[in-house]
Amino acid sequence: MLDKILVANRGEIAVRILRTCKRLGIQTVAVHSEADRHSLHKQMADEAVLIGPSPARESYLNIDRILEAALKTKCHAIHPGYGFLSENAEFARRVQSAGLIFIGPPPEAIAMMGDKLSAKELSISAGVPVIPGHMEAVSTEEDAFTIAEAIGYPLLFKAAAGGGGKGMRIVYQPGELEAAFTACRQEARKAFGDGRVFIERFIEKPRHIEVQILADTHGHIIHLGERECSIQRRHQKVLEESPSPALSSENRTAICQAACILAKKAGYINAGTVEFIYDTHGSFYFLEMNTRLQVEHPVTEAVTGFDLVEQQIRIASGEPLPFKQQDIVLNGW
Repeated sequence: MLDKILVANRGEIAVRILRTCKRLGIQTVAVHSEADRHSLHKQMADEAVLIGPSPARESYLNIDRILEAALKTKCHAIHPGYGFLSENAEFARRVQSAGLIFIGPPPEAIAMMGDKLSAKELSISAGVPVIPGHMEAVSTEEDAFTIAEAIGYPLLFKAAAGGGGKGMRIVYQPGELEAAFTACRQEARKAFGDGRVFIERFIEKPRHIEVQILADTHGHIIHLGERECSIQRRHQKVLEESPSPALSSENRTAICQAACILAKKAGYINAGTVEFIYDTHGSFYFLEMNTRLQVEHPVTEAVTGFDLVEQQIRIASGEPLPFKQQDIVLNGW
């Protein structure tokens, strides 16, 4: 078990991680900006380090200051939480290069699954179905019109480096395509510093199913069932529930097994979530993978009884998963 962990985050998720660490007897270090000098996560930790001014880019997104704080306080590992640097492959590499343990997946898996195009290519190679579409970034309006005619309407423009519902536009007819393509590229460039967009068929009346997986360093991968988050506003989840009321036992088994197959193909380790679109005909398609602990993880904890943060820490410590797939039982809703 790790002896001392720095939590590279703030607010609710930092408090969440600190609570588990305290229960496990692990020493903790909080980092905070000047704006958070009186915050709860700072008060809860055994030690706290000021890492910069209020703007996140000068504090919670400042890799050098976070690493400096971890080394100065003699931490063994860093937990990134969610948001900020949690899905930043370069941060994970820097943590490892500093001789520390990154409580999350390998940098290579973060980079591969963080790019929607490379993730879709991996999904295809793993035999996991993907939404029909064009697998390369679209560079011109002329190309967009040509691809759209081949795919058919309605279609969806998506940012290749995107997430959180940003850089997405639905197009129902050709007259909407030019404006949607331009707006999507601009939003993607502003949000992610990467203007690449691709096109896929828009699945109407979809359900959004995500599968929680855990993978240890000994080659074991299991799922902890699914969560449904179909009720959304502006592509942001409003309601999360587990198990999904839409899945039959056969479809649940198939979609959860697909998540594990994809994680294994990616060389994934630690906690992650594989997201799928589920259509009105009972077919499912890989959407993306979140290479971190998700905001919604307590929903899975409520129906499985497992502390996912504890499992993350144990996996990062090199421990094998203490249970097998057949040991996972969902209780209630």
